[in-house]
Amino acid sequence: MALLRERAATAPDDRPATRRHGLALALLGVALAWCAHRVLPGVPMLTAAVVLGVAAAHLPGLRTVARTTGRPGLSYAGRRLMRAGIVLLGLRLALDDVRALGWATVLMVLGVVTVTLLGTWWLGRRLGLPGDQPLLIAVGYAVCGASAIGAVGEARGSDERDAAASVALVTLCGTLAIAVLPLLRGVLGLGAAEFGRWVGASVHDVGQVVATAQTAGGPALGEAVLVKLMRVALLAPVVALVALGVRRGKGGAPGGARVPLVPLFVVGFLAAVAVRGTGLLPGAALETARVAQELLLAAALFGLGSAVDLPAVARTGVRVAALGLCAWVVVAGLSYAGVLLVS
Repeated sequence: MALLRERAATAPDDRPATRRHGLALALLGVALAWCAHRVLPGVPMLTAAVVLGVAAAHLPGLRTVARTTGRPGLSYAGRRLMRAGIVLLGLRLALDDVRALGWATVLMVLGVVTVTLLGTWWLGRRLGLPGDQPLLIAVGYAVCGASAIGAVGEARGSDERDAAASVALVTLCGTLAIAVLPLLRGVLGLGAAEFGRWVGASVHDVGQVVATAQTAGGPALGEAVLVKLMRVALLAPVVALVALGVRRGKGGAPGGARVPLVPLFVVGFLAAVAVRGTGLLPGAALETARVAQELLLAAALFGLGSAVDLPAVARTGVRVAALGLCAWVVVAGLSYAGVLLVS
């Protein structure tokens, strides 16, 4: 009975009034992440937000807040604000620009995403990673990093700890790519445009793509963002397929609950893509939406980062590291081969 009382006392209350501590902590994390990006432009704000969230979960003092009174608000940020950020992400996708890259590039991206997704998922299951980690890590590497992990985690009803550990791994590898890929450009003999396409097809989050590709100049950055947004466009069908698997009883939705085939936030993402395609939104509105998307995703990733339990991650450290390394080699190698084929 004493144990039950202790758990009841520490269980997070999800009423709106109890979210203020966690949301305030997430807001502080976003502000610090923004400052870190301003001081070190090579560090994307979203990457800094994840790192700061993990730090908050382990620093004395903040750790208590992150795991008790702040947990409802941080979990709310990791779920609801992530959805809002994903919807606004659709406004960055211009289908005319994607079509201008040509069908060969489209097919290359589809192949890279499919093989990376299925191969990483299979290997994660073979390595015995717990819960939904194999699938979440796979979609993070294959599609669009932490945003894809959040979207698929919502569709499956994944445990917050699985999502947090997956975000931490994908963010770490994406951050390493910012330093490693520019060093390989000369070795692999890639021109600016080819390097941009390679980065767009192999690096995870949009911010990490920008930070990596800008080292080769404007042409590389433009190609990288376009190819990356092609991968972002695949978020909707991937989430729909996952939701379909859950509905058919193959997934892990809590209590066997049925979920919509296309979650509402994915409908919002597709609607945002359609609105962007009309050309009616002025540049100022698109820029405002871009800033709002960055802030929302930063708050969400801080919330997810604060759920990371490093000792628990360390217990599966070798297996997680092996999966991360193999997935990184696969997506980078396939992307490089694909770029050479379509160039």
